[in-house]
Amino acid sequence: MCKVGIDMQLLIEGKIIELDKEGFLKKLTDWNKEIAIELARQEGILLTPAHWEIIELLRDFYRTYQLSPSMRALVKRTEQLLGAEKGRSIYLLQLFSTSPARSACKIAGLPKPTNCL
Repeated sequence: MCKVGIDMQLLIEGKIIELDKEGFLKKLTDWNKEIAIELARQEGILLTPAHWEIIELLRDFYRTYQLSPSMRALVKRTEQLLGAEKGRSIYLLQLFSTSPARSACKIAGLPKPTNCL
């Protein structure tokens, strides 16, 4: 369930989760897999093992650098950790559609990358 307004909320397992006006978690510590599934559903994405691989990569990136990666940094990190075939913009676009860094970070419970509109 998502309430639209200046800020939004998710109701997951009886707990209200606060979102900002763009649907990103207000508190990163609220994130869990059930929330990720709901955020992905709102983006029109059914999470597969390939999605989870990128989500975990993003969460590790954030733990390491304390920031959400831009698309360029996401592609480079994906290539470093998962190989050249997956470290391509086209691969990430197939998983997360029009703005992979933005939507993947949202689903991963991370802040919006600073260079995303």
